[in-house]
Amino acid sequence: MASAPQAQGLPVFYNDLLPLSSEMHGNFRIRPATTAPFLGKQHAVPLTVEEFPLVQRYMPIVFSAGDEPVPLALMGLNEGVNVFFDEDGKPRGTEPMYIPAYVRRYPFLLARLRPDAEELSLCFDPTTETIGAFDEGDALFEDGKPSELVQQILKFNEEFEIAGQKTGAFLKELNDMGLLMDGEVAIQPEGAAQPYIYRGFRMVDEAKLNELRGDQLRKIQQNGMLPLIYAHLFSLGLTREIFGRQMALGAVAPQIAPTV
Repeated sequence: MASAPQAQGLPVFYNDLLPLSSEMHGNFRIRPATTAPFLGKQHAVPLTVEEFPLVQRYMPIVFSAGDEPVPLALMGLNEGVNVFFDEDGKPRGTEPMYIPAYVRRYPFLLARLRPDAEELSLCFDPTTETIGAFDEGDALFEDGKPSELVQQILKFNEEFEIAGQKTGAFLKELNDMGLLMDGEVAIQPEGAAQPYIYRGFRMVDEAKLNELRGDQLRKIQQNGMLPLIYAHLFSLGLTREIFGRQMALGAVAPQIAPTV
């Protein structure tokens, strides 16, 4: 149902990374993108906790399996299926939706140029079709200095990194309190002989949440975790809507419990 981001190598979406440089890319421009081809077959996208209140209205929020779980917005319930974007990366329909910050920051990324480096450098994926030595588009550098647009991009990526640190602290707290459990969703369509069962993800154990001691509950109320937990739990009801969209697209896998 949901997959964790790549544990090794490059992050999801990225094929390569180059540090943005005025010497190498002084004449480069960025042009608007009308499609997101990198997103067309992506069914799960990483989230930061700050996005939970918005995402819960449109997509289920789950956590990847493994020792270091990551929050994920489900754009489909099966690998390679995205009910919000077609295979060319064009939005399906015109209804409102939320685009996760992880998607919006592409093709840029803050990364360490060396494993021992303390500072993060603004990098980009050179395989993107939106950045290059084009005649049209917005300049990345002006008089050898980052343009105002690049400064805005850098600020957005710095804010994303800070949100990522908060997300890591949130997940650590959930783990330390033993609130995460293996998840399962069963959906019984009308006329189906048996339910479709989705596993391979993690979710908050609502029973354990309700059994927290008073001091533990007070702690997650005061640090802002409790509303985020409930945003995640409420969002799980959207799995049926995502399933219905997949059915309409003819993209529901056979009734074998798939791994998220």
